[in-house]
Order: sequence, then structure tokens, then C-alpha cells
Amino acid sequence: MSTTAPLSGGKVMLLVDADNVSADVMEQAVRSVMAEHGHLHVRRAYCTAEVALKHQQLFKRLSMRPMVNLAAGKNSTDIALAVDAMDLVMAERPQVVYLVSSDSDFAPLVHRLREKGCRVCGIGQQGKTGEETRAAYDHFVDLVHKGGEPAAVPAPGPSTTQARPPAARKAAAKKSPAAKKTSRRAAAAPAADPALAAAPAPNPAPVPAPTPAPAKKKKAVASPAAQKVQTGGTRTRGERPVEPAPSAEVQSPARKATSGRQDALVDADAILGAVPALRGGAEVALNDVAQALRAARVLGKNASSIKLFDKLPADFQVLHQPDRIRWKGAAGR
Repeated sequence: MSTTAPLSGGKVMLLVDADNVSADVMEQAVRSVMAEHGHLHVRRAYCTAEVALKHQQLFKRLSMRPMVNLAAGKNSTDIALAVDAMDLVMAERPQVVYLVSSDSDFAPLVHRLREKGCRVCGIGQQGKTGEETRAAYDHFVDLVHKGGEPAAVPAPGPSTTQARPPAARKAAAKKSPAAKKTSRRAAAAPAADPALAAAPAPNPAPVPAPTPAPAKKKKAVASPAAQKVQTGGTRTRGERPVEPAPSAEVQSPARKATSGRQDALVDADAILGAVPALRGGAEVALNDVAQALRAARVLGKNASSIKLFDKLPADFQVLHQPDRIRWKGAAGR
């Protein structure tokens, strides 16, 4: 998830705003933090009683302690999380605190926890996090909501398909009176026709009416086949399928790959041009450097600034607690 080096021996704390993120994002957050640090000292999820009941199996599986809040206002759960966070930091002295939420209201809490000597990392749900929220944390990651629980809905599919025949029979039974009426009308129509057919004069009347309908149907049947041949879906006799022309959607992965290569080719000169304060050897805060690089379009909107500097270890040094960046080339001038 993050490119920071694994922490040895330090306590790690994870506080989840369960009213703000989905269940699969919570599970992804726990798995990724465990994969990075190898341990998780505190796991708490702050939510209402309804959410706690809904996700009780998830909390058991993740060994996460639900902190149920009887909501007395809009932000009561957020305030409960902030109060517990300060108490836990003073009592447990964690080295890293993870806040799982896309809410921007936690920015004051992030600043206060950092002043207490903690590295504060944020985990949010993609599509719900604003740019100001990202800048408040030492490091922030967006996780994609995969729709974990709703994906189990296809299970009742076979039973519903088995239940369709009776329903279809009932529908057919309901429609049968109308079908009987139409059949009666159809039966009544031919009864009148023989009387008219008996007379010699009305012979031209029945001839032209039914002929145009089959001609239109033949044309309609032929047109989908022609469309399939043009799109390369089917192969006619003696003809090769026409391959579809490449569209912009097919080319979009290649464009994404080239944009990723451009991000990897950022050099020290581009960074120094965007952040002139580094040329003098000053130690500049990581958040200020990241904002300057994004403003100069040197760093992508969702790209990690720490990953960028990890690719340039000979030029820059990352100093932690709090995170700062220093240019190594200033010492030689």
C-alpha cells in the first residue's frame, strides 16, 4: 500500500469511521496495514448501532472492536473517534496512526496527532475523498470499493429461474381470456369472408393485403446479417470477417502506460525547478513539496510523492517524523 520502510517494534493504531466507508474498504485497509507492518496494536470501528449489527460478522473476522455510538447529531460518531484517538495516543504512544475515512472533518485531529509525534496516514474510499483531505495526512491512499457483500446476490439465481415457470403459467392464464376474445374475433372474420367470396365482384379485395408484410420481414432479417459482417461478428461464404477499427477505448490502456512511464522519468532538475527552496539545502516538508510538484504538473494528481523520491535516492533524502525532503546535491556546492 505504502512505500515507507516497515517499522520495527513501534505500535500501530487503526481507527475506522465505519459510517463513512464500505465493508470491503475496511477489510482491505486491515489487510494492507498488516501486510506492511506485520502487526496492528489497536483496531477500532466507530459506528451507529445499526451499522454495528450489519457488519458484526466482518468485525469478528477482522478482530476489530466496534465502538457503538448512539447518534445524537450529525457528527457525533466523528467526535467520538477524535476523543478516543487523543486518549489512545496519550496512553499507548503509537508510532503510526491510520484513520480510515474520506471525511475532511478529521484534518484538525490529524494535525494534533502529528504534534504528539505520530506519523498519521489516511485510507479513504475512491471517489469520496477531496484533495484537501489528502494534503492533511503524511501519507494517503484511496481504496477501490469492490462491492463485496452485494456481489453475493447472484446466488438465488437458480431458485428464481425455477420459480419462473409457475409465474409464466399464471401470466399465461391471465392472458388467456384476451386470447380467447381475439380468437373469437378471428373466427368471426373468416365466417364473413366466405359470404363475400361467394359473390364474383369482390375478388380483387383479398389479394394485395397480405403480400407486403413478408417482403418487409425479409429485408429486416437481412439487415442484421449485413451489420454483423461489417462488425466482423460472423463470416459469410467466400468472405473474410472485417476486423473493427481500433477505437479510443482500445487505445486508452496504452496511453495510461505511457503516462506511467513519464511519471517514472521525472528527474532531480524537474523537482528542483518546481521546489526552488531545496536548492539551498533546506529541509522542506513533504506535504509542501507534494503540493508544489502537483501544481507544476511534475507529480500526478493521485501519484505518491514518497514513491517518486524513493526512485531518486542518490539525489534526495526523506527524513521522517515529521516527513521532510532534503536535496543531497546542495552539500557539494
